[in-house]
Amino acid sequence: MSPYDVNPVSSTAQLASIIDLQRKNLKQTLGAEEMRDQGFVTVEHELPVLERMHALAPSIVARHGEDVVAYALSMPRECRAMLPVLVPMFDLLDRLEYQGRAMKDLRFYVMGQICVDKAHRGKGLVEQLYDKHREVFRERFDLLVTEVSLRNTRSLRVHERVGFKTVHTYRDATDDWAVIAWDWSPPAR
Repeated sequence: MSPYDVNPVSSTAQLASIIDLQRKNLKQTLGAEEMRDQGFVTVEHELPVLERMHALAPSIVARHGEDVVAYALSMPRECRAMLPVLVPMFDLLDRLEYQGRAMKDLRFYVMGQICVDKAHRGKGLVEQLYDKHREVFRERFDLLVTEVSLRNTRSLRVHERVGFKTVHTYRDATDDWAVIAWDWSPPAR
């Protein structure tokens, strides 16, 4: 049995803990070697934004005792305007196709960010967070989409292990990115 409690966010204090963990793992606070070896996050959120995102689709956290030690942010398309830095990503997703269909016509949401505290890495928490996402949201969505920096090789490997597949790569002003998707839709009959 896992020593972690993995469930949807249930309090404002948990949202604040997400922000604390996020700040420790922002790429602008880490050295190049640590980013390469341990991964990093790129977007910083404010509490009011997380509260609005949570109202639309609760994020998932892993707690060890009372401490939030990992999170996976849920970001339905209604979140597009909440974080202006992410509008280009949503615009790109509107133009992409997935298995011959326009992605904008599919039931999907975006993994806004996933992060595990350094002391709890390598213990299967990413998989547990994603399993809980699928459990909570599979009736509402068929596809979970995110993008990962191609430099974040640790994150890319973990996402591949979970079941994500690369659907598109591109370069913007900040980095080279892989758009990846995890398909939950029922198999075609």
